[in-house]
Amino acid sequence: MTRILVVDDEPQILRALRINLRARGYDVEVAATGTAALRAAAGHPPDLVVLDLGLPDIDGVDVIRGLRGWTAVPIIVLSGRTGSADKVAALDAGADDYVTKPFGVDELLARIRAVTRRLTATADSVGPTAATHRLGRHTVDLADHTVTSDDGGEVKLTPTQWRMLELLLRHPGKLVSQRQLLRDVWGPEYQHETNYLRQYMAQLRRKLEDDPARPRHLITEPGMGYRYQP
Repeated sequence: MTRILVVDDEPQILRALRINLRARGYDVEVAATGTAALRAAAGHPPDLVVLDLGLPDIDGVDVIRGLRGWTAVPIIVLSGRTGSADKVAALDAGADDYVTKPFGVDELLARIRAVTRRLTATADSVGPTAATHRLGRHTVDLADHTVTSDDGGEVKLTPTQWRMLELLLRHPGKLVSQRQLLRDVWGPEYQHETNYLRQYMAQLRRKLEDDPARPRHLITEPGMGYRYQP
């Protein structure tokens, strides 16, 4: 049974979608805030997320980024924001589809079926994802945005350090190019600022590697990019 996480701060929408989706055989969990959504997704990963952008605590685009830090679950945005800039921001953050409010339930169901078909078609080629990763003596929880050392201490990362680390952890063992890191972390206008990468990678290694001068997990591929080696 396909499990759908519906995230919206409007109780009537949550109630209507829960009723309609369950009537069509879906397993449904609901959340009214971004924080609750991230916790629900980490605790019991859904097969699909229907997400409003206008949440009371965390903007929906940031929820998308939080999910994309550890999972490739399909995300359908359901939002009253109709501007092209909002759509572009959501899709660039990792959303798979965008439905504007007011919406028809039949249209949303059709979008869910389409995304589910794509999910089924690619299931064999997509490996499992995890919310937590081991990096030396540290556990990185991408859902909660925490780094905890084995002695129980917490390592604080800046938002930019987080974005860079998330991008590497999403591709374990794979090369992430300098261009991709600069574009996704800082923006397309920074694609030649490779000094940013050196500075921030040095900061991450000082915080996370046992021997920053001889890193075992945050590896430099000279002239090409960086790699997270589990």
